[in-house]
Amino acid sequence: MAAPQTFQPRKKTIARRHFTLSEANRSLPLVTRIVRDIVNTHEQCAQLQARLEEMPSSKVAVAVQEQLDAAMRRLQEYVGELGGIGVELKDFETGLIDFPGRHQGRTVCLCWKLGEERVGYWHEVHAGFAGRQPISTLEEQE
Repeated sequence: MAAPQTFQPRKKTIARRHFTLSEANRSLPLVTRIVRDIVNTHEQCAQLQARLEEMPSSKVAVAVQEQLDAAMRRLQEYVGELGGIGVELKDFETGLIDFPGRHQGRTVCLCWKLGEERVGYWHEVHAGFAGRQPISTLEEQE
C-alpha cells in the first residue's frame, strides 16, 4: 500500500518590487516610524531577556517571559510590515534597511539607516554595508 500523500501548499512567488530613489525617499516617513518601532522593541526584548537570565524561576520570571513573548510578537509584526512594503531589514539595533533598486539594469540595494534624512547610498546586492557607494553614482537605467 502506498503511503498517503501529504498536501503541500504551493509557495507564492512574489515579484520583487524595485524602488526608484524618489520612491524610496517618499516612503521614508512611514518606513522611519516602522524602523524606529523595530529598534525600540528590539532593545526592549534585549532588556527583558537579560532580566530573565538574571532571575531564578518564579512568578516574576513567568511574567517577564510573557512580556518578552509579547514584545517578540510585536517585533515580528513590525518586520512583517516593513517586508510588506518591500523593504528588507538588515540590522535590528541600528535600523539599517535596504530598498531593492536598479543600477545600470541590474538589481542593487538602496541603503538607508535610521537617523538619515534621505537615502544617501547604494550597494551591490552581495556587497553589503561595507560596499556602500554615494547615491550620486547611481544610474537608474532599466
